[in-house]
Amino acid sequence: MNLLHIDTSARPGLSGIDPHGSHTRRLSARFVERWRQARLNDRIDYLDVGQHPPAHVNGRWIHAAFTPPAEREPWMAEALAESDRLVDQLIAADLIVVGLPMYNFSVPAQFKAYIDNIVRVGRTFGFDRARGAVPYWPMLADAGKRMVLLGARGDHGYGPGGRIGHLNHVESSVRAVFGYIGITDVYEVAVESDEFGGEELAQSLGKAEQEVDRLVSQLSGTVANELAADAALA
Repeated sequence: MNLLHIDTSARPGLSGIDPHGSHTRRLSARFVERWRQARLNDRIDYLDVGQHPPAHVNGRWIHAAFTPPAEREPWMAEALAESDRLVDQLIAADLIVVGLPMYNFSVPAQFKAYIDNIVRVGRTFGFDRARGAVPYWPMLADAGKRMVLLGARGDHGYGPGGRIGHLNHVESSVRAVFGYIGITDVYEVAVESDEFGGEELAQSLGKAEQEVDRLVSQLSGTVANELAADAALA
C-alpha cells in the first residue's frame, strides 16, 4: 500500500530535537517511522507544504479547471500542472498522514493552498447539472482511503466537548473538505498546551505519542487483515 506523509507546519524542525521545532512534525515523523517498521514494503511519499507550499488558486487556474478537458487550451495544462501532480499523488495514496498545527483556530494557509489544489471538479469530485438538486458527488468514495490528522495547539481544551472546543476549526474543516471528495475514515491525535510549556506540555506530548503508537498498531493491523482477506478471495 501507499502512504502519503504531509507536513504543514511553518516550523522546519522537530520538537525535542531542534530548537523551536514543530510538534506536528515530531508526531508525523514518529507515526511514519513506526509504520515503516511495521510494514517494510509499503511505499511512502513525502510532501512538505509547510516549507514548499503549492501556488494559490488564481483566475487562470479556475478558468482552466472548469474548462472541460477536451476544450482546454495549451496554457491551461501548465496552469493545472502542479494541481494535477498533487491530485495524482492523493489518488495513489491509501493512507494520508498529516502533521497539522492550529494557526489562529484553523489550518495553516499552506495547507489551505494544498486543499484548494486537490479539490478538483472531474478529478476528486463530480458535477452534473442533470442530477438535479444534488449535482455533486465524491469521486474518491469507496476507495478505502484513510486519513490521520496529527495536530498541535497552543492552549488546552480544544477537543470535542472541551472548554474551548467551539474555537477549533482545524479537524472539523478538514473532515468536511475531505469528506466532500470521499475520504471519511479520519483519525485524530493532538498535542495541547504548547504555550504553557513545562510539565503540562510534556504530559500532553507523552500522551499524544502513546496515542500515535496505538494508532499505528491499530491501522497496520487492520490493513494486514484486509490484505489477507483480499488474498484469500483472489
